[in-house]
Amino acid sequence: MTIPAGTPIDVLLVEDDPGDELMTREAFEDNKIGNTLHVVRDGEEALDFLYRRGAHAEAPRPDLILLDLNLPKYDGRQVLEKIKSDAALAHIPVVVLTTSAAEEDILRSYKLHANAYVTKPVDLDQFIAAVRQIDDFFVQVVRLPRHNG
Repeated sequence: MTIPAGTPIDVLLVEDDPGDELMTREAFEDNKIGNTLHVVRDGEEALDFLYRRGAHAEAPRPDLILLDLNLPKYDGRQVLEKIKSDAALAHIPVVVLTTSAAEEDILRSYKLHANAYVTKPVDLDQFIAAVRQIDDFFVQVVRLPRHNG
């Protein structure tokens, strides 16, 4: 089963920079699609959310993950590897959204099965536009699998 195009989805943002979190929230609010944005601030909290542990015991299963690479505790590469090696989570699309434009980070992310790699624009308007395009693409264009639980 798939989620019908245009249906609001649950998005997990894994981001430790409050400024980037704020810009991402602004992009979602401006887009008026009605997706629910959940935010965790480090790799450990991301795994707690995905495995519904501790404070995140009631967390919904996200339909899309926006993942920064440079995170405290577990970095984004470790989180991505864990997601994509777990049969219960591997189907969730992961977009790496990071400041790094390093070839090795891009290559490693795709080797770890990231669904897309986006370098964060420094300019506020371009950043918001990039997040909006990711949102539009995964809500309007791509068919997402419906998850069980």
